[in-house]
Amino acid sequence: MLEVDKMLEKCGDFSRLQVIMLLLFSVINLLSAMHYYSQTIISFVPKYWCADGLDLETAAPDVSSCHPLNTNATGSETCHSYNYGTFMGYQSFTSEMNWICGEAWKLTLGQSMFFVGSVVGTLVLGYLADIVGRLPILILANLIAMAGNLLTIFGTSLPLFCIFRLIAGFATDSNFLMMYILVMEYMRPSLRTIGLSVCIGVFYCLGSMGAPWVAVLMGSWRGFLLVTSLPFALVPLFYFIVPESVQWLISKQKYDKAMTCLKRVAKINGRQLDDSVYAQFIADCKLSQQNTKTTPNLLDLFKTTRLRRNTFILFFKSMVITLCYDAVSRNVQGLGISPFVMFSLSATTILPACLILIALQDRIGRKAMASSSLLLSGVFISVTGIVLYTASNHNTTLVVTLSVIGRFGVTVAYNSAAQYATELIPTCVRGQGVAAVHVMGYAFTFFSAYILYTRTVFSPLPEIILGVLSLLGACLCLLLPETLHRTLPTSLEEGEKFGINEHWYTFSCMEKRSQSVMKLAPARGKSLSASTDSSVYF
Repeated sequence: MLEVDKMLEKCGDFSRLQVIMLLLFSVINLLSAMHYYSQTIISFVPKYWCADGLDLETAAPDVSSCHPLNTNATGSETCHSYNYGTFMGYQSFTSEMNWICGEAWKLTLGQSMFFVGSVVGTLVLGYLADIVGRLPILILANLIAMAGNLLTIFGTSLPLFCIFRLIAGFATDSNFLMMYILVMEYMRPSLRTIGLSVCIGVFYCLGSMGAPWVAVLMGSWRGFLLVTSLPFALVPLFYFIVPESVQWLISKQKYDKAMTCLKRVAKINGRQLDDSVYAQFIADCKLSQQNTKTTPNLLDLFKTTRLRRNTFILFFKSMVITLCYDAVSRNVQGLGISPFVMFSLSATTILPACLILIALQDRIGRKAMASSSLLLSGVFISVTGIVLYTASNHNTTLVVTLSVIGRFGVTVAYNSAAQYATELIPTCVRGQGVAAVHVMGYAFTFFSAYILYTRTVFSPLPEIILGVLSLLGACLCLLLPETLHRTLPTSLEEGEKFGINEHWYTFSCMEKRSQSVMKLAPARGKSLSASTDSSVYF
């Protein structure tokens, strides 16, 4: 909202309050990383072997086994008890519950419930955020995350484990997204991308890298969930520091509360403004709302040919990227290296991916960035699968390197996806459209646990599936129009015509503005795609 951005310039759009909010957002990144990857940490499967008929001094086998090692002593092919080779003494939920071999499906089902919860939670909490505000939902979502993880400590049966992981998943995304929205709205538009990206790149990376070592330090999955859940209790204190979204308050015609928030911002930033300035701001907002017409809804994206095609491609791209991002992030076992070490190595790609995005996205264009990153990911993940299949004694360093590069590519694709979708969907349905794309991606992560489970059938099968999906996503991205340095569509009609004369090989880095884009440049003012000015997206 233009009036809000102008008012924030007077109250301070990059001063003490914004620095405080960025620091709090960094805390949220640490907590969100620990929460999101708790699903992986508690589910690590250590090396295991059947303990039936074995002496205490019997050496552990080289590979995991579901069958008795000494069938002569047991007289049976069925195993009743197992021994585990834990890493640095860490006992996972899997080893405590013996959910391996014939019982492994239980763990996969419980993991899937986490992502079912995330889809439902994103929809429900997103809807509530438009009714009661961003700040209450930020606090509620983080408290739900804490409750879900703490309850999981007592979820030692399949029904309870599924229910408690569903609750924990319910908070996923909303516990991060609400703070992201609030920080973005109060930040100077030209600093939004770099400020938010650096916070995510540094602190989400640190949280992801540190998660497995917190688990090792605590020694058990219960200790890990306890230590990583209790800090969520600090989030309600944000209520006394973080202001509610002024844009949301204005949209709900809560003008007095909006004025109170702005006065608080000005006070913290050391600015002095006359009451007449606030009064004029409220008058401008009321006038703007009077002139606002009824906007189209999400279903209108499917009424015309090109918009429908682009929307379906965005849906599929979101599904592929989110699924691959989640599965690759959790695919840390069976690669010939400790899953804890592999997890941390894989997480180191988060910061470089954010930096690459800042450096290249405004140079090579959105389409080139999305397609090339998915292509990179698909190639290296597929090659990892080939190496695992063809080499019986594969080079561990090679496999790990290939896997980390694949994670880097999918991380770049994941981080760039939201902005590309935001720019392609017309302004009149942008909020609904981006939310739908996001939810479709989260819904598809339901299958990530099952894809990783296919390793029990055929060792390189997860890499093959993820590699093929990434390559398919890279090809489909070529069918989308470029948005860099284009006048973004505001109406459905403009969205239908956007990039109409472009080809699959049209890239922003190889040409000047396309003819179709120039035709869409009315004299309504600047509305060009540039990641340094996020105000044109919302």
